Amino acid sequence: MGFFSTTKTIGILGGGQLGKMLLNTTRQWDINTHVLDPSAEAPARIACNKFVQGDLMDYQTVMDFGKNTDILTIEIENVNSSALADLEKQGVKVYPQAKVIEIIQNKCHQKVFYKKNKIPTAAFQLFESKEALKDAVARGLVSFPFVWKSESMGYDGYGVKMIRSNQDLEKVNEGGCLAEDLVNIDKEIGIIVCRNPSGETVSYPSVEMEFHPTANQVEYVLSPARIPKQIEKKAQEVALQVSQSYEHVGLLAVELFLTKDGEIWVNEVAPRPHNSGHYSIEASYTSQFEQHIRALLDLPLGSTQNKVSGVMVNLVGSINHKGPVHYKNIEHIMAIEGVNPHIYGKKETRPFRKMGHITIVNEELEIARQIAEQVKETIKVISK
Repeated sequence: MGFFSTTKTIGILGGGQLGKMLLNTTRQWDINTHVLDPSAEAPARIACNKFVQGDLMDYQTVMDFGKNTDILTIEIENVNSSALADLEKQGVKVYPQAKVIEIIQNKCHQKVFYKKNKIPTAAFQLFESKEALKDAVARGLVSFPFVWKSESMGYDGYGVKMIRSNQDLEKVNEGGCLAEDLVNIDKEIGIIVCRNPSGETVSYPSVEMEFHPTANQVEYVLSPARIPKQIEKKAQEVALQVSQSYEHVGLLAVELFLTKDGEIWVNEVAPRPHNSGHYSIEASYTSQFEQHIRALLDLPLGSTQNKVSGVMVNLVGSINHKGPVHYKNIEHIMAIEGVNPHIYGKKETRPFRKMGHITIVNEELEIARQIAEQVKETIKVISK
């Protein structure tokens, strides 16, 4: 193995909150880590053995960083996949693999992949530009309403918009995109699957995601999801089908639509730790972050079962607040039993920026959900 208390190194591309939380496990196990991030104030800088500031999309920067690691992983998809492919050729173990990242970081490629592998997903059309999409609408080939998705650089609700009119269409970004049919959604659920190089695969129970109506960000994640057993079985089968098709190593967060007709369709995936799995730090026997490190090192994968029910609340910047951050009323929520705050270490807040999360654990899911609402109404992320 050789990674415990030695100079062998895991490199992480991205030093945001996901990288910071991955480092909890590497610190616990005394594993040497290097982190690359464009920001000198990256949250993960405080917990790694070596921090490098640099552009994740720059080929040479990623090559120079990666060649000094034994295993290279990511906490964000927007990285230079060509550099990762060349590092693999030089003997660096890149997990998830460069070919997996290259497909997933492009939403158009993702959708084509699902269609090719007979994975259920919403009907879609691809367009090389905004103008091509506008022309298709004008010719009646695409009808309102539909969902517009940018082919790249979409993250945390960005790059996805509901299009109900020509006015909405004018506001979307230029570039390649897809138009996706609206799904008659009953619930949005998520399943995190983990796979190690030996092929061992485990999956977490489905979680239920509740979204902010305008920001398109997850507000609450409930674990376990409030769905019938037969729906859970179907969702697990689809998530495992997706995982097997990608043949990834590490975590794969699979976002799913449960339709009003009881069908399970894949929305999109993320090949890394994911917001929908943060609850696992307190509520699961093995957190998603520990599970990812286990997979990178080809260790036996841990139990994915819940010890207790959990609800996660995202802490995002309040509207009309921008500047140095202040967590108003945090002391009040910490007086509530079962409340576990995670502050990411970002010094500047802005509207809807993810600044932290709070997990509420309780034997009863509905009680945890009630406390979560109380927590969200109490704590405010504002500027000083």
